[in-house]
Amino acid sequence: MKAQIRTSRGKRPWGWFYGQSIFFYVKRGELFWYHQYGIQALHGRVAYISFRPHASKLVAILDVIDQNRALVDGPCSGMRRQAMPFKCMQLTDFVLKFPHSANQKYVRAAWEKEKINTKWKATRWTKKIEGRERKAKMTNFDQYKVMKAKKMRNRIIKQEGRKRKRIKKERQLLTFSQIY
Repeated sequence: MKAQIRTSRGKRPWGWFYGQSIFFYVKRGELFWYHQYGIQALHGRVAYISFRPHASKLVAILDVIDQNRALVDGPCSGMRRQAMPFKCMQLTDFVLKFPHSANQKYVRAAWEKEKINTKWKATRWTKKIEGRERKAKMTNFDQYKVMKAKKMRNRIIKQEGRKRKRIKKERQLLTFSQIY
């Protein structure tokens, strides 16, 4: 997965990854990355590890090594400082403020000051992940109970819809007969 580098009107190099919507450019000698939703991958950005051995952990990007990797550290998720490819990471909206390539002590202090763990647990993203995990742990009997509950819910919704449709039709007939 190589990146193509082009120049935009001769000002600064920019490019993209094939198969991913991550864009990058160089500004004042520093490499910046943009995710598909316009999120910059710069030092201080918190990222979610989506696969590999450290899956489902939060890390802070300390430095962008090159177009494929970043130096990351997970002070509160039990992950050591290491190089991690961008394809393993999903960037979040959270940004920490600490010096460039800071010690773990400073990263942990910034992490706790911003209360990243509580903010992360409050996001819809986390709730969706927990729901997937809960669904994966279900037994056959649990799946059966969920199926029956959905059938009951859909039956009630369908009955209410029929009632409302019938009432609406009767009202239309009444108004039509009152006009003529």
